[in-house]
Amino acid sequence: MKLKALALDYDGTIATDGAMDVHVRDALVAARRRGIALVLATGRRLDDLHRVAGNLESFDVVVAENGAVLHFPESGRHVVLGHAPDTAFLTELQRLGVQFDVGETVVETDAKFANSALSTLRRLEQPLVLAFNRSRLMLLPQGVSKSTGIRQALGALRLSVHNTIGIGDAENDHDLLDACEVGAAVAWGSPALRVVADEVIEGAGPSAVADYIRRVSNQPRLSAAQMGRRRLTLGHHDSGEMVSLAVRGRTILIAGEPGTGKSWLAGLLCEQLILQGYCMCLIDPEGDYRPLNALPSVVTLGGDDPPPTVRELSRALCHPDASVLIDLSKVSRRHKVEYLQTLLPLLTAFRRHSGLPHKILLDEAHYYLGEPEGNRLIDADLAGYILVSYRISGLAQTIRNAPDTVVMVTRETDAGEIATFEQMCRPRGISVDPTVFPSLAMNEAALLPGSAESGGEIRRFRLAPRLTSHVRHRLKYLDMGVMDDQAFVFTGNSHLGPRARTLREFMDILQTIPMSHLEGHLQRHDFSRWLLDVFRDAPLAAEVRAIERRTGVDDSRDLAADIAQFIRARYDTTTDERPTL
Repeated sequence: MKLKALALDYDGTIATDGAMDVHVRDALVAARRRGIALVLATGRRLDDLHRVAGNLESFDVVVAENGAVLHFPESGRHVVLGHAPDTAFLTELQRLGVQFDVGETVVETDAKFANSALSTLRRLEQPLVLAFNRSRLMLLPQGVSKSTGIRQALGALRLSVHNTIGIGDAENDHDLLDACEVGAAVAWGSPALRVVADEVIEGAGPSAVADYIRRVSNQPRLSAAQMGRRRLTLGHHDSGEMVSLAVRGRTILIAGEPGTGKSWLAGLLCEQLILQGYCMCLIDPEGDYRPLNALPSVVTLGGDDPPPTVRELSRALCHPDASVLIDLSKVSRRHKVEYLQTLLPLLTAFRRHSGLPHKILLDEAHYYLGEPEGNRLIDADLAGYILVSYRISGLAQTIRNAPDTVVMVTRETDAGEIATFEQMCRPRGISVDPTVFPSLAMNEAALLPGSAESGGEIRRFRLAPRLTSHVRHRLKYLDMGVMDDQAFVFTGNSHLGPRARTLREFMDILQTIPMSHLEGHLQRHDFSRWLLDVFRDAPLAAEVRAIERRTGVDDSRDLAADIAQFIRARYDTTTDERPTL
Protein backbone atom coordinates (compact mmCIF):
# COMPACT_ATOMS: atom_id res chain seq x y z
CA MET A 1 0.00 0.00 0.00
CA LYS A 2 1.16 3.47 -0.89
CA LEU A 3 2.08 6.01 1.80
CA LYS A 4 -0.29 8.98 1.59
CA ALA A 5 -0.24 10.48 5.10
CA LEU A 6 1.96 10.91 8.18
CA ALA A 7 0.37 11.38 11.62
CA LEU A 8 2.92 12.86 14.01
CA ASP A 9 3.00 13.48 17.73
CA TYR A 10 4.64 16.78 18.69
CA ASP A 11 6.48 16.99 22.03
CA GLY A 12 9.28 14.46 22.35
CA THR A 13 8.75 13.16 18.81
CA ILE A 14 9.43 16.06 16.44
CA ALA A 15 9.96 18.83 19.01
CA THR A 16 12.29 19.45 21.94
CA ASP A 17 11.33 21.90 24.71
CA GLY A 18 8.38 23.00 22.57
CA ALA A 19 10.44 23.89 19.47
CA MET A 20 10.06 21.84 16.30
CA ASP A 21 13.34 20.35 15.08
CA VAL A 22 14.63 22.17 11.98
CA HIS A 23 15.58 18.90 10.26
CA VAL A 24 12.06 17.57 10.82
CA ARG A 25 10.56 20.73 9.35
CA ASP A 26 12.69 20.32 6.20
CA ALA A 27 11.75 16.63 5.89
CA LEU A 28 8.05 17.47 6.24
CA VAL A 29 8.26 20.09 3.50
CA ALA A 30 9.88 17.53 1.19
CA ALA A 31 7.26 14.88 2.05
CA ARG A 32 4.42 17.28 1.34
CA ARG A 33 5.93 18.07 -2.07
CA ARG A 34 5.68 14.33 -2.80
CA GLY A 35 1.92 14.45 -2.15
CA ILE A 36 2.00 13.10 1.41
CA ALA A 37 -0.53 14.70 3.76
CA LEU A 38 0.73 15.78 7.18
CA VAL A 39 -1.34 15.47 10.36
CA LEU A 40 -0.05 16.85 13.65
CA ALA A 41 -1.61 14.99 16.61
CA THR A 42 -0.86 16.51 19.99
CA GLY A 43 -2.23 16.74 23.49
CA ARG A 44 -1.50 20.49 23.55
CA ARG A 45 -4.20 23.11 23.36
CA LEU A 46 -4.25 24.92 20.05
CA ASP A 47 -3.40 28.34 21.50
CA ASP A 48 -0.48 26.83 23.38
CA LEU A 49 0.70 25.05 20.23
CA HIS A 50 0.66 28.31 18.27
CA ARG A 51 2.73 29.89 21.03
CA VAL A 52 5.53 27.30 20.91
CA ALA A 53 5.39 26.17 17.26
CA GLY A 54 4.41 29.37 15.51
CA ASN A 55 3.24 28.84 11.93
CA LEU A 56 1.36 25.55 11.50
CA GLU A 57 0.72 25.85 7.76
CA SER A 58 3.20 23.10 6.97
CA PHE A 59 0.48 20.70 8.23
CA ASP A 60 -2.72 19.82 6.40
CA VAL A 61 -4.60 19.43 9.66
CA VAL A 62 -3.81 19.75 13.37
CA VAL A 63 -5.44 17.34 15.84
CA ALA A 64 -5.18 19.17 19.17
CA GLU A 65 -6.30 18.47 22.74
CA ASN A 66 -5.56 14.76 22.28
CA GLY A 67 -8.15 14.38 19.51
CA ALA A 68 -10.89 16.75 20.64
CA VAL A 69 -10.12 19.67 18.32
CA LEU A 70 -9.43 19.72 14.56
CA HIS A 71 -7.85 22.76 12.92
CA PHE A 72 -7.19 23.11 9.18
CA PRO A 73 -4.48 25.80 8.86
CA GLU A 74 -4.95 26.57 5.17
CA SER A 75 -8.71 27.22 5.31
CA GLY A 76 -8.99 28.19 8.98
CA ARG A 77 -11.73 25.60 9.49
CA HIS A 78 -12.08 24.68 13.15
CA VAL A 79 -14.00 21.67 14.51
CA VAL A 80 -14.59 20.70 18.14
CA LEU A 81 -15.32 16.98 18.57
CA GLY A 82 -15.90 17.01 22.34
CA HIS A 83 -17.83 19.13 24.80
CA ALA A 84 -16.66 21.82 27.22
CA PRO A 85 -15.99 20.69 30.81
CA ASP A 86 -18.74 21.15 33.39
CA THR A 87 -18.42 24.37 35.44
CA ALA A 88 -19.22 22.57 38.70
CA PHE A 89 -16.39 20.14 38.06
CA LEU A 90 -13.90 22.95 37.47
CA THR A 91 -15.08 24.75 40.61
CA GLU A 92 -14.55 21.61 42.70
CA LEU A 93 -11.02 21.13 41.33
CA GLN A 94 -10.21 24.72 42.33
CA ARG A 95 -11.60 24.12 45.82
CA LEU A 96 -9.30 21.09 46.18
CA GLY A 97 -6.26 23.17 45.17
CA VAL A 98 -5.75 21.39 41.84
CA GLN A 99 -3.88 23.64 39.41
CA PHE A 100 -5.14 23.18 35.86
CA ASP A 101 -5.53 24.74 32.41
CA VAL A 102 -8.72 24.50 30.37
CA GLY A 103 -8.99 24.17 26.61
CA GLU A 104 -12.07 23.86 24.44
CA THR A 105 -12.68 20.39 25.89
CA VAL A 106 -9.54 19.29 27.76
CA VAL A 107 -8.69 19.93 31.37
CA GLU A 108 -4.92 19.64 31.77
CA THR A 109 -3.01 19.35 35.04
CA ASP A 110 0.03 17.77 36.65
CA ALA A 111 -0.09 13.96 36.94
CA LYS A 112 0.38 14.28 40.72
CA PHE A 113 -3.25 15.45 40.94
CA ALA A 114 -4.56 12.22 39.39
CA ASN A 115 -6.14 10.87 42.60
CA SER A 116 -7.92 14.15 43.36
CA ALA A 117 -9.17 14.39 39.77
CA LEU A 118 -10.41 10.81 39.75
CA SER A 119 -12.25 11.08 43.07
CA THR A 120 -13.90 14.28 41.88
CA LEU A 121 -14.99 12.63 38.63
CA ARG A 122 -16.57 9.77 40.55
CA ARG A 123 -18.29 12.00 43.07
CA LEU A 124 -19.76 14.37 40.48
CA GLU A 125 -20.44 11.53 37.98
CA GLN A 126 -18.69 13.35 35.15
CA PRO A 127 -18.35 11.57 31.74
CA LEU A 128 -14.60 12.20 31.50
CA VAL A 129 -11.59 9.90 31.22
CA LEU A 130 -7.98 10.28 32.32
CA ALA A 131 -5.14 10.24 29.79
CA PHE A 132 -1.51 10.48 30.90
CA ASN A 133 1.25 12.09 28.86
CA ARG A 134 4.51 11.68 30.78
CA SER A 135 4.23 14.10 33.75
CA ARG A 136 0.98 15.63 32.56
CA LEU A 137 -2.62 14.49 32.98
CA MET A 138 -5.49 15.23 30.59
CA LEU A 139 -9.19 14.93 31.44
CA LEU A 140 -11.21 14.38 28.26
CA PRO A 141 -14.76 13.47 27.16
CA GLN A 142 -15.36 9.75 26.81
CA GLY A 143 -14.57 8.42 23.34
CA VAL A 144 -12.12 11.20 22.52
CA SER A 145 -8.53 10.21 21.67
CA LYS A 146 -5.86 10.90 19.12
CA SER A 147 -7.14 8.02 16.99
CA THR A 148 -10.69 9.41 16.79
CA GLY A 149 -9.35 12.82 15.83
CA ILE A 150 -7.01 11.34 13.20
CA ARG A 151 -9.81 9.30 11.63
CA GLN A 152 -11.97 12.43 11.39
CA ALA A 153 -9.09 14.44 9.97
CA LEU A 154 -8.17 11.84 7.34
CA GLY A 155 -11.83 11.41 6.43
CA ALA A 156 -12.06 15.14 5.73
CA LEU A 157 -9.01 14.82 3.46
CA ARG A 158 -10.47 11.68 1.82
CA LEU A 159 -7.50 9.64 2.96
CA SER A 160 -7.32 6.28 4.68
CA VAL A 161 -5.62 5.20 7.90
CA HIS A 162 -4.42 2.23 5.83
CA ASN A 163 -2.19 4.59 3.84
CA THR A 164 -0.88 6.27 6.98
CA ILE A 165 2.18 5.95 9.23
CA GLY A 166 1.75 7.16 12.82
CA ILE A 167 4.77 8.23 14.89
CA GLY A 168 4.75 8.86 18.65
CA ASP A 169 6.72 8.67 21.87
CA ALA A 170 4.46 8.51 24.97
CA GLU A 171 1.51 6.86 26.73
CA ASN A 172 -1.14 8.86 24.90
CA ASP A 173 0.23 7.67 21.53
CA HIS A 174 -0.79 4.01 21.87
CA ASP A 175 -4.07 4.41 20.03
CA LEU A 176 -2.41 6.74 17.49
CA LEU A 177 -0.03 3.95 16.47
CA ASP A 178 -2.78 1.34 16.61
CA ALA A 179 -5.10 3.32 14.33
CA CYS A 180 -2.52 3.75 11.54
CA GLU A 181 -1.46 1.02 9.14
CA VAL A 182 2.09 1.33 10.44
CA GLY A 183 2.81 2.52 13.97
CA ALA A 184 6.37 3.74 14.69
CA ALA A 185 7.71 4.56 18.16
CA VAL A 186 10.88 6.53 18.86
CA ALA A 187 13.66 4.72 20.70
CA TRP A 188 13.99 7.49 23.32
CA GLY A 189 10.31 7.35 24.28
CA SER A 190 8.05 5.09 26.32
CA PRO A 191 9.31 1.48 26.63
CA ALA A 192 5.70 0.24 26.68
CA LEU A 193 5.00 2.02 23.38
CA ARG A 194 8.09 0.51 21.75
CA VAL A 195 6.86 -2.97 22.63
CA VAL A 196 3.59 -2.60 20.68
CA ALA A 197 4.98 -0.56 17.75
CA ASP A 198 5.43 -2.05 14.27
CA GLU A 199 8.74 -0.25 13.98
CA VAL A 200 11.14 1.55 16.32
CA ILE A 201 12.97 4.63 15.07
CA GLU A 202 16.49 4.32 16.43
CA GLY A 203 18.37 7.42 17.53
CA ALA A 204 18.43 9.97 20.31
CA GLY A 205 16.10 12.74 19.19
CA PRO A 206 13.85 14.32 16.56
CA SER A 207 16.58 14.46 13.89
CA ALA A 208 16.28 10.66 13.68
CA VAL A 209 12.57 11.10 12.91
CA ALA A 210 13.57 13.45 10.09
CA ASP A 211 15.76 10.72 8.57
CA TYR A 212 12.91 8.20 8.93
CA ILE A 213 10.45 10.54 7.20
CA ARG A 214 12.84 11.02 4.27
CA ARG A 215 13.29 7.26 3.91
CA VAL A 216 9.62 6.24 3.97
CA SER A 217 8.60 9.16 1.76
CA ASN A 218 10.83 7.81 -1.02
CA GLN A 219 9.48 4.25 -0.89
CA PRO A 220 6.86 3.27 -3.51
CA ARG A 221 4.79 1.49 -0.84
CA LEU A 222 4.69 0.70 2.83
CA SER A 223 7.27 -1.98 3.52
CA ALA A 224 5.83 -5.45 4.09
CA ALA A 225 8.24 -5.88 7.00
CA GLN A 226 6.55 -2.96 8.78
CA MET A 227 3.12 -4.54 9.02
CA GLY A 228 1.77 -7.48 10.97
CA ARG A 229 -0.77 -6.39 13.60
CA ARG A 230 -3.78 -6.78 11.31
CA ARG A 231 -4.47 -10.41 10.43
CA LEU A 232 -6.65 -12.39 8.05
CA THR A 233 -7.92 -15.68 9.43
CA LEU A 234 -7.57 -18.57 6.96
CA GLY A 235 -8.65 -21.50 9.11
CA HIS A 236 -7.27 -24.02 11.59
CA HIS A 237 -4.60 -26.71 11.50
CA ASP A 238 -5.49 -30.23 12.65
CA SER A 239 -3.76 -29.38 15.93
CA GLY A 240 -6.32 -26.63 16.51
CA GLU A 241 -3.79 -23.85 15.87
CA MET A 242 -5.20 -20.90 13.96
CA VAL A 243 -3.64 -20.22 10.55
CA SER A 244 -3.63 -16.56 9.52
CA LEU A 245 -1.92 -14.06 7.23
CA ALA A 246 -0.63 -10.60 8.05
CA VAL A 247 -2.27 -7.88 5.97
CA ARG A 248 0.69 -6.68 3.95
CA GLY A 249 1.32 -5.03 0.62
CA ARG A 250 1.99 -8.31 -1.16
CA THR A 251 0.24 -10.39 -3.79
CA ILE A 252 -1.74 -13.52 -2.89
CA LEU A 253 -2.15 -16.33 -5.45
CA ILE A 254 -4.98 -18.83 -4.92
CA ALA A 255 -4.75 -21.96 -7.08
CA GLY A 256 -6.51 -25.33 -7.37
CA GLU A 257 -8.70 -27.25 -9.77
CA PRO A 258 -12.25 -26.08 -10.59
CA GLY A 259 -14.90 -26.51 -7.92
CA THR A 260 -12.54 -27.02 -4.96
CA GLY A 261 -13.18 -23.83 -2.98
CA LYS A 262 -10.86 -21.20 -4.49
CA SER A 263 -13.52 -18.50 -4.66
CA TRP A 264 -14.69 -19.46 -1.14
CA LEU A 265 -11.16 -18.86 0.18
CA ALA A 266 -10.78 -15.63 -1.81
CA GLY A 267 -14.16 -14.42 -0.55
CA LEU A 268 -13.10 -15.23 3.02
CA LEU A 269 -10.11 -12.89 2.64
CA CYS A 270 -12.22 -10.18 1.00
CA GLU A 271 -14.81 -10.23 3.78
CA GLN A 272 -12.19 -9.58 6.42
CA LEU A 273 -10.42 -6.87 4.42
CA ILE A 274 -13.70 -5.05 3.77
CA LEU A 275 -14.77 -5.22 7.41
CA GLN A 276 -11.36 -3.88 8.50
CA GLY A 277 -11.97 -0.81 6.35
CA TYR A 278 -9.71 -1.56 3.39
CA CYS A 279 -10.79 -0.29 -0.01
CA MET A 280 -11.05 -3.15 -2.49
CA CYS A 281 -11.75 -3.49 -6.20
CA LEU A 282 -13.11 -6.96 -6.93
CA ILE A 283 -13.12 -7.96 -10.59
CA ASP A 284 -15.63 -10.80 -10.80
CA PRO A 285 -15.78 -12.46 -14.25
CA GLU A 286 -18.49 -14.99 -13.38
CA GLY A 287 -20.56 -13.54 -10.52
CA ASP A 288 -18.98 -15.67 -7.77
CA TYR A 289 -18.51 -12.71 -5.40
CA ARG A 290 -21.96 -11.10 -5.59
CA PRO A 291 -22.84 -12.04 -1.97
CA LEU A 292 -20.14 -9.62 -0.75
CA ASN A 293 -22.55 -6.85 -1.69
CA ALA A 294 -24.30 -7.64 1.62
CA LEU A 295 -21.33 -6.17 3.50
CA PRO A 296 -21.27 -2.46 4.43
CA SER A 297 -19.75 0.05 2.00
CA VAL A 298 -19.66 -2.35 -0.97
CA VAL A 299 -20.95 -1.00 -4.29
CA THR A 300 -21.69 -3.37 -7.20
CA LEU A 301 -21.26 -2.08 -10.74
CA GLY A 302 -21.89 -4.02 -13.94
CA GLY A 303 -24.01 -7.18 -13.80
CA ASP A 304 -27.19 -6.41 -15.72
CA ASP A 305 -25.73 -2.98 -16.49
CA PRO A 306 -22.68 -2.33 -18.71
CA PRO A 307 -19.29 -2.42 -16.96
CA PRO A 308 -18.43 0.88 -15.26
CA THR A 309 -16.82 3.65 -17.24
CA VAL A 310 -13.68 5.47 -16.12
CA ARG A 311 -15.79 8.26 -14.70
CA GLU A 312 -18.09 5.92 -12.76
CA LEU A 313 -15.17 3.98 -11.36
CA SER A 314 -13.23 7.08 -10.32
CA ARG A 315 -16.29 8.33 -8.43
CA ALA A 316 -16.73 5.02 -6.63
CA LEU A 317 -13.06 4.72 -5.67
CA CYS A 318 -12.68 8.21 -4.22
CA HIS A 319 -14.04 7.01 -0.86
CA PRO A 320 -11.24 5.37 1.15
CA ASP A 321 -13.51 3.08 3.17
CA ALA A 322 -15.67 1.85 0.26
CA SER A 323 -15.15 -1.17 -1.98
CA VAL A 324 -16.26 -1.75 -5.57
CA LEU A 325 -17.41 -5.07 -7.02
CA ILE A 326 -17.28 -5.15 -10.83
CA ASP A 327 -19.62 -7.91 -12.03
CA LEU A 328 -18.63 -9.02 -15.55
CA SER A 329 -20.81 -12.16 -15.60
CA LYS A 330 -22.94 -10.87 -18.49
CA VAL A 331 -19.96 -9.82 -20.63
CA SER A 332 -18.51 -12.10 -23.32
CA ARG A 333 -15.02 -13.51 -22.84
CA ARG A 334 -13.58 -11.42 -25.66
CA HIS A 335 -15.04 -8.21 -24.26
CA LYS A 336 -13.80 -9.08 -20.77
CA VAL A 337 -10.26 -9.32 -22.12
CA GLU A 338 -10.63 -5.99 -23.89
CA TYR A 339 -12.16 -4.33 -20.81
CA LEU A 340 -9.40 -5.55 -18.48
CA GLN A 341 -6.74 -4.30 -20.88
CA THR A 342 -8.06 -0.83 -20.01
CA LEU A 343 -9.24 -1.43 -16.43
CA LEU A 344 -6.04 -2.79 -14.85
CA PRO A 345 -3.77 0.08 -16.05
CA LEU A 346 -6.48 2.50 -14.89
CA LEU A 347 -6.45 0.95 -11.40
CA THR A 348 -2.66 1.26 -11.37
CA ALA A 349 -2.97 4.98 -12.11
CA PHE A 350 -5.58 5.39 -9.35
CA ARG A 351 -3.38 3.59 -6.82
CA ARG A 352 -0.26 5.58 -7.64
CA HIS A 353 -2.20 8.84 -7.30
CA SER A 354 -4.49 8.20 -4.32
CA GLY A 355 -3.32 4.91 -2.79
CA LEU A 356 -6.76 3.40 -3.59
CA PRO A 357 -7.86 0.70 -3.94
CA HIS A 358 -5.71 -1.01 -1.32
CA LYS A 359 -6.33 -4.47 -2.76
CA ILE A 360 -7.41 -5.74 -6.19
CA LEU A 361 -8.99 -9.16 -6.65
CA LEU A 362 -9.12 -10.82 -10.07
CA ASP A 363 -10.69 -14.26 -10.54
CA GLU A 364 -9.96 -16.48 -13.56
CA ALA A 365 -6.67 -14.58 -13.72
CA HIS A 366 -5.00 -16.96 -16.19
CA TYR A 367 -7.31 -15.70 -18.96
CA TYR A 368 -6.03 -12.15 -18.62
CA LEU A 369 -2.52 -12.24 -17.10
CA GLY A 370 -0.57 -14.65 -19.25
CA GLU A 371 2.56 -13.84 -21.24
CA PRO A 372 3.22 -11.06 -22.14
CA GLU A 373 0.11 -9.14 -20.94
CA GLY A 374 0.58 -10.04 -17.29
CA ASN A 375 3.90 -8.18 -17.10
CA ARG A 376 2.26 -5.00 -18.37
CA LEU A 377 -1.06 -5.15 -16.51
CA ILE A 378 0.25 -5.88 -12.99
CA ASP A 379 1.92 -3.14 -10.93
CA ALA A 380 4.81 -4.99 -9.27
CA ASP A 381 5.85 -1.96 -7.19
CA LEU A 382 2.56 -1.61 -5.33
CA ALA A 383 1.59 -5.33 -5.48
CA GLY A 384 -1.46 -6.01 -3.24
CA TYR A 385 -3.34 -8.28 -5.70
CA ILE A 386 -5.41 -11.37 -4.92
CA LEU A 387 -5.26 -13.52 -8.06
CA VAL A 388 -7.43 -16.63 -8.34
CA SER A 389 -6.81 -19.26 -11.03
CA TYR A 390 -7.41 -22.95 -11.70
CA ARG A 391 -4.46 -22.83 -14.10
CA ILE A 392 -1.71 -20.98 -12.28
CA SER A 393 0.79 -22.17 -14.89
CA GLY A 394 -0.97 -19.81 -17.30
CA LEU A 395 0.07 -16.71 -15.34
CA ALA A 396 3.09 -14.73 -16.48
CA GLN A 397 6.24 -16.07 -14.90
CA THR A 398 7.11 -12.72 -13.34
CA ILE A 399 3.80 -12.86 -11.43
CA ARG A 400 4.36 -16.42 -10.21
CA ASN A 401 7.92 -15.72 -9.11
CA ALA A 402 7.46 -12.27 -7.59
CA PRO A 403 9.19 -11.96 -4.19
CA ASP A 404 7.10 -11.98 -1.00
CA THR A 405 4.17 -13.61 -2.83
CA VAL A 406 1.78 -15.80 -0.80
CA VAL A 407 0.55 -18.95 -2.55
CA MET A 408 -2.44 -20.97 -1.32
CA VAL A 409 -3.72 -24.12 -3.01
CA THR A 410 -7.00 -26.01 -2.80
CA ARG A 411 -7.29 -29.58 -4.12
CA GLU A 412 -5.25 -30.20 -7.30
CA THR A 413 -4.71 -33.46 -9.21
CA ASP A 414 -3.22 -32.15 -12.47
CA ALA A 415 0.45 -33.16 -12.65
CA GLY A 416 1.39 -30.07 -14.66
CA GLU A 417 -0.10 -27.67 -12.12
CA ILE A 418 1.56 -29.55 -9.24
CA ALA A 419 4.87 -29.26 -11.06
CA THR A 420 4.29 -25.51 -11.26
CA PHE A 421 3.83 -25.36 -7.47
CA GLU A 422 7.12 -27.22 -7.03
CA GLN A 423 8.89 -24.90 -9.46
CA MET A 424 7.63 -21.81 -7.58
CA CYS A 425 9.11 -23.13 -4.32
CA ARG A 426 12.44 -24.20 -5.82
CA PRO A 427 14.10 -20.72 -5.99
CA ARG A 428 13.50 -20.43 -2.25
CA GLY A 429 15.44 -23.64 -1.66
CA ILE A 430 12.34 -25.48 -0.46
CA SER A 431 11.02 -28.81 -1.72
CA VAL A 432 7.34 -29.75 -1.41
CA ASP A 433 5.58 -33.09 -1.16
CA PRO A 434 3.48 -33.37 -4.37
CA THR A 435 1.12 -35.93 -2.80
CA VAL A 436 -0.36 -33.27 -0.50
CA PHE A 437 -2.36 -31.46 -3.20
CA PRO A 438 -4.52 -34.37 -4.48
CA SER A 439 -5.29 -35.38 -0.88
CA LEU A 440 -6.82 -32.03 0.15
CA ALA A 441 -10.49 -32.32 1.10
CA MET A 442 -13.16 -29.91 -0.18
CA ASN A 443 -12.91 -27.80 2.99
CA GLU A 444 -9.12 -27.72 3.04
CA ALA A 445 -6.31 -25.67 1.54
CA ALA A 446 -2.55 -25.52 1.86
CA LEU A 447 -0.25 -22.54 2.37
CA LEU A 448 2.92 -23.07 0.35
CA PRO A 449 6.39 -22.45 1.80
CA GLY A 450 7.89 -19.04 1.17
CA SER A 451 5.82 -16.66 3.26
CA ALA A 452 6.73 -16.03 6.89
CA GLU A 453 3.41 -17.53 7.98
CA SER A 454 4.18 -20.92 6.41
CA GLY A 455 7.12 -21.61 8.71
CA GLY A 456 9.17 -23.04 5.82
CA GLU A 457 6.78 -25.91 5.10
CA ILE A 458 3.40 -26.68 3.60
CA ARG A 459 0.74 -25.65 6.13
CA ARG A 460 -2.45 -27.58 5.60
CA PHE A 461 -5.59 -26.10 7.17
CA ARG A 462 -9.37 -26.37 7.28
CA LEU A 463 -11.08 -23.30 5.86
CA ALA A 464 -12.67 -20.87 8.30
CA PRO A 465 -16.42 -20.15 7.96
CA ARG A 466 -17.67 -17.27 5.83
CA LEU A 467 -19.86 -14.38 7.00
CA THR A 468 -21.62 -13.95 3.66
CA SER A 469 -23.27 -16.77 1.78
CA HIS A 470 -21.35 -18.35 -1.06
CA VAL A 471 -22.83 -18.68 -4.54
CA ARG A 472 -24.87 -21.87 -4.16
CA HIS A 473 -25.17 -24.42 -6.98
CA ARG A 474 -28.44 -26.07 -7.86
CA LEU A 475 -26.92 -29.52 -7.65
CA LYS A 476 -30.05 -31.23 -8.94
CA TYR A 477 -29.37 -29.53 -12.29
CA LEU A 478 -25.62 -29.12 -12.53
CA ASP A 479 -24.85 -32.57 -11.11
CA MET A 480 -27.90 -34.53 -12.26
CA GLY A 481 -26.63 -37.27 -14.56
CA VAL A 482 -28.40 -38.38 -17.74
CA MET A 483 -28.53 -41.81 -19.36
CA ASP A 484 -25.58 -42.86 -21.53
CA ASP A 485 -27.59 -42.50 -24.71
CA GLN A 486 -28.36 -38.87 -23.74
CA ALA A 487 -24.77 -37.91 -22.82
CA PHE A 488 -22.97 -35.39 -24.99
CA VAL A 489 -20.08 -37.04 -26.84
CA PHE A 490 -17.34 -34.72 -28.01
CA THR A 491 -15.83 -35.72 -31.35
CA GLY A 492 -12.92 -34.55 -33.44
CA ASN A 493 -10.90 -35.86 -36.37
CA SER A 494 -13.41 -38.75 -36.70
CA HIS A 495 -12.56 -39.98 -33.18
CA LEU A 496 -14.87 -40.15 -30.19
CA GLY A 497 -13.82 -37.85 -27.40
CA PRO A 498 -14.88 -37.47 -23.77
CA ARG A 499 -18.50 -37.99 -22.71
CA ALA A 500 -20.44 -35.49 -20.54
CA ARG A 501 -23.31 -36.92 -18.47
CA THR A 502 -23.90 -33.79 -16.37
CA LEU A 503 -23.85 -30.08 -17.05
CA ARG A 504 -20.88 -29.71 -14.74
CA GLU A 505 -18.90 -32.32 -16.71
CA PHE A 506 -19.96 -30.56 -19.91
CA MET A 507 -18.63 -27.18 -18.68
CA ASP A 508 -15.37 -28.71 -17.44
CA ILE A 509 -14.74 -30.43 -20.79
CA LEU A 510 -15.52 -27.22 -22.68
CA GLN A 511 -12.62 -25.53 -20.86
CA THR A 512 -10.07 -28.21 -21.73
CA ILE A 513 -11.11 -29.76 -25.06
CA PRO A 514 -8.84 -29.01 -28.06
CA MET A 515 -10.05 -26.27 -30.36
CA SER A 516 -10.29 -28.69 -33.27
CA HIS A 517 -12.98 -30.59 -31.35
CA LEU A 518 -15.01 -27.43 -30.78
CA GLU A 519 -15.43 -25.95 -34.24
CA GLY A 520 -17.55 -28.71 -35.76
CA HIS A 521 -19.94 -28.80 -32.81
CA LEU A 522 -20.30 -25.01 -32.93
CA GLN A 523 -20.97 -24.96 -36.67
CA ARG A 524 -23.64 -27.67 -36.36
CA HIS A 525 -25.25 -26.07 -33.26
CA ASP A 526 -24.78 -29.36 -31.40
CA PHE A 527 -24.47 -27.73 -27.99
CA SER A 528 -27.76 -25.78 -28.11
CA ARG A 529 -29.60 -28.78 -29.57
CA TRP A 530 -28.39 -31.02 -26.71
CA LEU A 531 -29.45 -28.51 -24.07
CA LEU A 532 -32.90 -28.25 -25.63
CA ASP A 533 -33.51 -31.94 -26.36
CA VAL A 534 -32.07 -33.42 -23.15
CA PHE A 535 -32.61 -30.70 -20.51
CA ARG A 536 -35.61 -29.01 -22.19
CA ASP A 537 -34.20 -25.59 -21.28
CA ALA A 538 -35.39 -23.49 -24.23
CA PRO A 539 -34.15 -20.08 -22.90
CA LEU A 540 -30.66 -21.42 -22.25
CA ALA A 541 -30.59 -23.21 -25.61
CA ALA A 542 -31.54 -19.96 -27.35
CA GLU A 543 -28.68 -18.09 -25.62
CA VAL A 544 -26.21 -20.81 -26.60
CA ARG A 545 -27.49 -20.87 -30.20
CA ALA A 546 -26.84 -17.12 -30.42
CA ILE A 547 -23.26 -17.78 -29.30
CA GLU A 548 -22.86 -20.60 -31.86
CA ARG A 549 -23.87 -18.20 -34.63
CA ARG A 550 -20.68 -16.24 -33.91
CA THR A 551 -18.59 -19.19 -35.16
CA GLY A 552 -16.05 -17.98 -37.68
CA VAL A 553 -16.22 -14.45 -36.28
CA ASP A 554 -14.97 -15.02 -32.72
CA ASP A 555 -12.35 -17.41 -31.42
CA SER A 556 -13.78 -20.88 -30.70
CA ARG A 557 -12.17 -20.95 -27.27
CA ASP A 558 -13.93 -17.69 -26.37
CA LEU A 559 -17.26 -19.07 -27.60
CA ALA A 560 -16.85 -22.20 -25.47
CA ALA A 561 -16.05 -20.06 -22.43
CA ASP A 562 -19.17 -17.94 -23.07
CA ILE A 563 -21.36 -21.06 -23.28
CA ALA A 564 -19.98 -22.35 -19.96
CA GLN A 565 -20.55 -18.92 -18.42
CA PHE A 566 -24.21 -18.80 -19.48
CA ILE A 567 -24.84 -22.28 -18.07
CA ARG A 568 -23.22 -21.30 -14.78
CA ALA A 569 -25.19 -18.05 -14.60
CA ARG A 570 -28.41 -19.95 -15.36
CA TYR A 571 -28.04 -22.58 -12.66
CA ASP A 572 -26.14 -20.76 -9.92
CA THR A 573 -28.10 -18.91 -7.25
CA THR A 574 -27.12 -16.28 -4.73
CA THR A 575 -29.14 -15.98 -1.55
CA ASP A 576 -30.09 -12.56 -0.27
CA GLU A 577 -29.36 -13.45 3.34
CA ARG A 578 -27.51 -10.85 5.36
CA PRO A 579 -24.22 -11.89 6.90
CA THR A 580 -24.16 -13.05 10.49
CA LEU A 581 -21.82 -10.56 12.16
